[in-house]
Amino acid sequence: MAGAAVKSSQAKSKANIREKIANERQSITPARRFRAVSKTLVKHGILHILKDRSRDEESRYRLLGQRLRLAFQELGPTYIKLGQVMLTRQELLPDALTRELEPLLAEVPPIDFAYMEVVLDESMPNWRDEFDFIHPVPIGSASLAQVYQAYLQDGRRAAVKIVRPLARKLFSADIAAIRKLVGRLQRFFPVELRETLDVKGLLQDYYSSSMNELDMRLEAEAMNQQRQYCDEFATLHIPQVYCVTPQVLVMEYIDGWNLKDFPVDFLTFEERLERMADLAHYYVKMFLKGFYHADPHGSNIMIERTTKRAVILDWGMTGRMDTLHTEAIFRMLLHIRVNQAEDAAESALDIYEPTIYTHPVQLKDQLRSLFIHYTDSHQGSHYNWGNLLFRTIMIALKNHCRIPTGLALWAKGFSAAEGNARWLCPEISFHDLVETADVQIVRDWMSRRLNYHTNAALLTETAKLATTFPRRLNKILEHLEWNKLQFTIDAQLSQVAQRNLSRLTNRVAFAFLAGILFLGGAILITSRGGNFEFSLMAHRIGMIALSASALFILGVIWNALRARL
Repeated sequence: MAGAAVKSSQAKSKANIREKIANERQSITPARRFRAVSKTLVKHGILHILKDRSRDEESRYRLLGQRLRLAFQELGPTYIKLGQVMLTRQELLPDALTRELEPLLAEVPPIDFAYMEVVLDESMPNWRDEFDFIHPVPIGSASLAQVYQAYLQDGRRAAVKIVRPLARKLFSADIAAIRKLVGRLQRFFPVELRETLDVKGLLQDYYSSSMNELDMRLEAEAMNQQRQYCDEFATLHIPQVYCVTPQVLVMEYIDGWNLKDFPVDFLTFEERLERMADLAHYYVKMFLKGFYHADPHGSNIMIERTTKRAVILDWGMTGRMDTLHTEAIFRMLLHIRVNQAEDAAESALDIYEPTIYTHPVQLKDQLRSLFIHYTDSHQGSHYNWGNLLFRTIMIALKNHCRIPTGLALWAKGFSAAEGNARWLCPEISFHDLVETADVQIVRDWMSRRLNYHTNAALLTETAKLATTFPRRLNKILEHLEWNKLQFTIDAQLSQVAQRNLSRLTNRVAFAFLAGILFLGGAILITSRGGNFEFSLMAHRIGMIALSASALFILGVIWNALRARL
């Protein structure tokens, strides 16, 4: 009887938790989240700090960082992740602000296992048959998921990663609210910035990468794919995947230390150098394939206690970038190392696309001036390659170039890889190790340029040109002979020019209408008729016309001033 009563109580408690989660999911809407964000920002005084000019800059940024951290922690997964992304842009944000945001990288307070058990029941109804035991205290707690230690029925030790119950719904609602806000704010951006910065594209990239983190199947697929690239490196390892569902990932348990926490004397200098070289060459190989791990910081790499292998974890935030861009980045880096600033600047122009507002000579001068400082630099100095990539992004933005959407996350991953090298083996330069992979880089380039498919397409196009050239040339000569050669030119304005022309036309129309109303109102007011009632009505109509003209004029002036700000 006692056992039945306990089971009944547990079932009732679980039903209450399930009902509570369902109610919270229903209550999450973009409009409510938008109001919650506004209230939280006001509550923590962030808008007041932004307007306050009484303090010195460092104090203001430090206080702003503190308030942002508290607000992000209160608002949940989306904004904690946003704070973590801001931390990866330390070259772009003030140090005083990023230092206050650093606690966001630490573990997020975990929620009770009873709530995570509901997710397990939904994703793996027979999970009790698969596991012998799951420890209810998580070994890791992040903004999107929690990780538990478990034992399978066959005795294997496993790590179980479970997505938090409300994470997906919160992300969807928050991103919808942020998109709406960004759409409104983007209209106030200068024309050059709107042409240069695809804010909606960046937001979509952030949303896609974050939603990918919430699908454990994509993470398992990335792990299995990267294990094929990683197998050739003896000192590296990616955990085996045992079982996966959209919200639960069961994988091999790794017993060891994070890269930043392992004992100093656990690895000899030669062992540290070997692991650093393998990591560097693996990152280069992965980047050349157009694949990147956007979050390979020290907490996501473990040194295994028994085999001493470096194990790469957390494959949720990954992505792909065009191999042409990655080739251009590596060409730029290798040119810089041999002090070929002009060639490096040309390679950089293959990464950043100039717009009509870009001054090419000024852009190349700024890039050449930047590259000189990185010729003989090493990873421990301020002039490291992670800093270089972010500095080139800033120069490209200031010169109104279009930035590839995936470049920011790619640069984040590359910068984190360089940071791992500093932790693992500071005696050896990461730059030198990347240079030792030059044969691998050239081989990869040649294999793409000189493969069967590329050559087949080239031969087909060349054959088509050779066989059709005489006929096309004859047609041109015939048209010239009979004076029938014509050229059709279709000139179209860009969207920005069309928008500016439309605004100008509207202003002229409003100004013209205001002038007509003013003139008509003045005539009606000054008119003197014999009929008193007619004069009174004319005076009233004239005053209304003058008031309307004044409103039109104020509207035109306000529109013009807002466009200049």
